[in-house]
Amino acid sequence: MKKYKRRLYVILTFILCLSVVDPISATTISELREDVKKNQSQLKNAQQQASEAQEAQEGVGEEIEEIDAELVNLLTDINLCEEAINDKEEEIYRTQLDYDAAVAEKDEQYASMKIRIQFMYEKGDSSYLHMFFGAGNMGDMVNKAKYVEELYDYDRKLLAEYEETVKRVQELWDTLEEDKSELETSKTELQEGQAYMEELLAQKQEEYENYGVMLTKAKQEAATYTARIKQETAQIRKLEEEERKRREEEERKRKEEEERRRKEQEALLADGDSDSESSSRKEETPKPVSSGGGKGQDIANYACKFIGNPYVAGGTSLTNGADCSGFVMSVYKNFGINLPRSSYSQSTVGKGVSYSDARPGDVIYYGGHVGIYIGNGQIVHASTERTGIKITSATYRNIVTVRRIV
Repeated sequence: MKKYKRRLYVILTFILCLSVVDPISATTISELREDVKKNQSQLKNAQQQASEAQEAQEGVGEEIEEIDAELVNLLTDINLCEEAINDKEEEIYRTQLDYDAAVAEKDEQYASMKIRIQFMYEKGDSSYLHMFFGAGNMGDMVNKAKYVEELYDYDRKLLAEYEETVKRVQELWDTLEEDKSELETSKTELQEGQAYMEELLAQKQEEYENYGVMLTKAKQEAATYTARIKQETAQIRKLEEEERKRREEEERKRKEEEERRRKEQEALLADGDSDSESSSRKEETPKPVSSGGGKGQDIANYACKFIGNPYVAGGTSLTNGADCSGFVMSVYKNFGINLPRSSYSQSTVGKGVSYSDARPGDVIYYGGHVGIYIGNGQIVHASTERTGIKITSATYRNIVTVRRIV
C-alpha cells in the first residue's frame, strides 16, 4: 500500500511540475532575460537538490548492501547453530539410552543389596557368629572371616560402582544439557539480530525509496525550468534576430543616405565649394566607439589565441588538447586564477550575472559544458573532437548561468 502511495505521489508531483510551465508572458528582450535569470537560479537549485538526493540515495544504497551482507552472515550462523543443536540432541538421545541402562543396572544392584541388607537385618549378626563358632579349627575360622571380609568388600565395590555410574552419566547429561542451552541461547540472540537487521533493512529501503521520490521530483523540477529556459531563450533569439534585421535595415538606409550625401558633396566640390562641404562631411562621419578593456577582455583575447587547437577529453593543455572545463581552467590559470576542474564546479565560482550583462571573460555554463564569453554574443570554447577549440554563438544552447570571475 505504501508503495502505491509513493507512486501516486510521484505522478501528482510530475503533474504539478508540468503545470509550472505557463505560457511566456514577457514581451521584451530585457523582460525575457530577467525571466531566464530567475529560471536559471531555480534550475540550479533543482539541480543541487537532485545532486544531494542522489548522493544521499547512493549512501543509503551502500548501507543496504552492508545490511544484506550482515543478514547473510546472520542466517549462516543461525543455520550452523541449528545443525549444532541437532547434533547435541542426537548426543543427548544416545546419552539418554546410556542413562536408562545405568538406571536399570542401578535398580538391579539396589535390589540385590536390599535383599542382602534385609537378610542381614533379619538374621542379625548371629549368622556370622554361627559361621565363626562352627569352624572346625583356627584355619577354618580364618578362612571364614576372610570370606566375610571379601563379601563386605564386594558389597562396597558394588555400591561404589553404582554411585560412579550414576555420577558419570549425570555429569554427561548435565554437560550436554548445558551445551544445548548455550546453543539455543545463541540461536535466540541470532534470531533477534536477524529480526533487528530485517527491520533496519526495511527502514533503509523505505528511506531509499523516499530519496528516489525526492530525486524524481528534483529532476522533474529541473526539466520544467530547463523547458522554460529553452522557450525563453528561443524567444530571445527570435527577438534578437528581429533586432538584427532592424539594425541591418537601418544600417542599409544610413549607408544609402551617406552615399546620397557623398554624391551631393562631390557635386558641390565640382562647383568649387569643396572646402565647406568637406568640413561638413567630416563632422557627420561617426567616430569609432571604444569597446573597453580590462582583465576580462585580456582573458577573452588570450583564449582566442588557441582557436583551432584540438579537443581532448580529460585534457588541460591549451596547445596539445583540452576539454571544455580544462580549456577554461587553463586560460584562467595563465592569469593566476585557479578554477575547479569540472564544468559544474566552475558554474558555482564568482558571482552570477544575467546574460544581458555578460562581459568578455565571463564564464557561461550550459549544463555539462562551459565556454568563455568574448563579446558580441559569442563564446570561445573547446567544442568537440571534430571541431576542436572554436568560436560559437553564445546562445547556441540554453544558458544555465553566467559567472563573473574578474
